[in-house]
Amino acid sequence: MSNFSKTIGFIKNQFYKKSVVQLHEPVFFGNEKKYLNDTIESTFVSSVGEYVTKFEKELSILTNTKKAVAMVNGTSALQIALKIAGVKSDDEVITQALTFVATANAVSYLNAKPIFIDVDIDTYGLSPKALEDFLLEHGDLRENGTYNKKTNRRIAACVPMHSFGFMCKIDEIVNICKNWKIPVVEDAAEALGSSFKSKSAGNFGLINSFSFNGNKIITSGGGGAITTNNLILAEKAKYLTTTAKIPHKWNYEHSEIGYNFRMPNLNAALACAQLENFNKIKKNKKSLYEEYCLFFKSVGIKLVDIPKNSEWNYWLMSVILDNKKERDMFLSETNKNQVCTRPVWELMFNLPMYKNCQKDSQTNAKFLQARTVNIPSGSTR
Repeated sequence: MSNFSKTIGFIKNQFYKKSVVQLHEPVFFGNEKKYLNDTIESTFVSSVGEYVTKFEKELSILTNTKKAVAMVNGTSALQIALKIAGVKSDDEVITQALTFVATANAVSYLNAKPIFIDVDIDTYGLSPKALEDFLLEHGDLRENGTYNKKTNRRIAACVPMHSFGFMCKIDEIVNICKNWKIPVVEDAAEALGSSFKSKSAGNFGLINSFSFNGNKIITSGGGGAITTNNLILAEKAKYLTTTAKIPHKWNYEHSEIGYNFRMPNLNAALACAQLENFNKIKKNKKSLYEEYCLFFKSVGIKLVDIPKNSEWNYWLMSVILDNKKERDMFLSETNKNQVCTRPVWELMFNLPMYKNCQKDSQTNAKFLQARTVNIPSGSTR
């Protein structure tokens, strides 16, 4: 029996021999139905309701931040985070090419330009060394910020993304950006419950974003949030995402162009129930990872390791194959046998809308993208 066949059988056994093993299926074993019924009975199913407030409070506690603001999805949360951090039309934003397209799209929604910097092999996240090398070569530090020598555009923000829940070397990135007067906005969409040197994801940047899409470690169906330790910025985020409406019992006055990015109370109710079981979900996923560690070692396939100095949320687990040909064979065999596996996202500069963006060598990103496969990682409950 080939190692791929053994792998398929092992994974199916972990998920109770389901006919189709999904990549990351949500689990509902708590108060989800109760809280959803509460919202229906209250008639507050839209963007006003007690569960929105409750979710924001509980999320700020979990991330150890001063304030969280719930939004309709993670992409909108990142867009607002960037806007509040000061990104304007024709500015540039440093990020990574190894990411989901939403990271680059959120930059583009503000008519800004992404710059793609390489990642570290061990974290799959933005490389501090690559970042510093780029800034030393292309950065022009001025009184009002850093400008790109090549384009003469202002570099208005840096967005490291914690791929698969792995924490990048975020402390080094923050220090480098501080020296260059560049605000950091964490894309923590996948990293709820992860931490670096005992500090939670979503607590490093000026303002940060999360996603609670159906495939995340906990879900609100569709949903996102920003977190920050700056209460003024949090208030601004809440204001902008509620159509920039001046608070009043009956008047409709709006002082600027706002966004209808509010999280409905229905979604927040689901999120609150999920948060109650967050530690149990994470524990179940950790157990699965430990089973994978033993299995893949026995068949000679490399399971991606947890980066140093971090606690991982075990969101998406991955194997790394010897080359692209082997990666594609693994993807073909597993999916043909109803075990859902996925490659790393297409690198952003290979997409038509981002092909002309400035980038560095992307040596590590290309290496990882050609070899990495995400494997079923859901809670086995």
